[in-house]
Amino acid sequence: MKMPTPAPADDSSGKAEASAVSSPNPTISNAESKPDFVELCLYADCPLCGSKAFVHYRTDDCSKHAMYKPTLSPKIQWMLCKACAHIFRNGYYSDDACNILFTDTLTVQVVGTEMEKHRQISAKMIEKVLPYRSSGAWLDVGFGNGSLLFTAKEYGFHPIGLDLRKSSVDAMIQLGVHAYCNDIQTIQIDPKCSVISMADVLEHMPFPRAGLQAAHALLETDGVLFLSMPNCDSTLWQIMTHQNMNPYWSEIEHCHNFGRQRLYALLTEVGFEPVRYGISERYRAGMEIIARKKPVPV
Repeated sequence: MKMPTPAPADDSSGKAEASAVSSPNPTISNAESKPDFVELCLYADCPLCGSKAFVHYRTDDCSKHAMYKPTLSPKIQWMLCKACAHIFRNGYYSDDACNILFTDTLTVQVVGTEMEKHRQISAKMIEKVLPYRSSGAWLDVGFGNGSLLFTAKEYGFHPIGLDLRKSSVDAMIQLGVHAYCNDIQTIQIDPKCSVISMADVLEHMPFPRAGLQAAHALLETDGVLFLSMPNCDSTLWQIMTHQNMNPYWSEIEHCHNFGRQRLYALLTEVGFEPVRYGISERYRAGMEIIARKKPVPV
């Protein structure tokens, strides 16, 4: 198997949790910051459908988040697209802001953390994929503690990991897993992947459509995409919001809140066919979706 090689690209990232995509005209959004410090690159239009018809939806306090740094604004502004009903943050962190925010790694994201516990959860995720794919290369984007790849290897898959934290990549390599400190939009894999997983990753990406398009290009025909993330369409989400106990409104790493309906529509738009819906055990109000790559029309 030919291992992934970086494709010509800039240094921007498609995932907000480690680096932000550069913007030609970033806007200073934190008035308390230094005049030359740009915290957010503000969205000029909806990052999913491109409509400029979006409105302010709500404001939340993120100052209690474990990764919050006082240099950054303590408020998150959420927007609602009137055209496609997508909910997204008003902007994504600039490279400078990411350098401040991601100086620490949460314990749950450290490679090898609570492996026995997470092995059980990962096994359930993999068993949902097995009816569609049971061998081949499994690429995990944003592999976190590495559990999903370690467990996929037990099931006979060839594990490949992508993460934007170099320390995590180095740790995976030491454990014998091919891992790369690259964004999914900057790599090529030959032969193509049987499975690509984005477990609680898509909502971090400033531009999810581009991330899904990159995954589509890296999958073999009929290959499958595994996604997990909070479901803002769920009744549990609505109850937590009503009780003012919904942690996701103050989730500093998230750029988006997806519901099943909007996510299914986006997957279809970029060439996937959703084939399975399930409940995620990883996080509260979580959903898991398996989507099959549709052939590109000739």
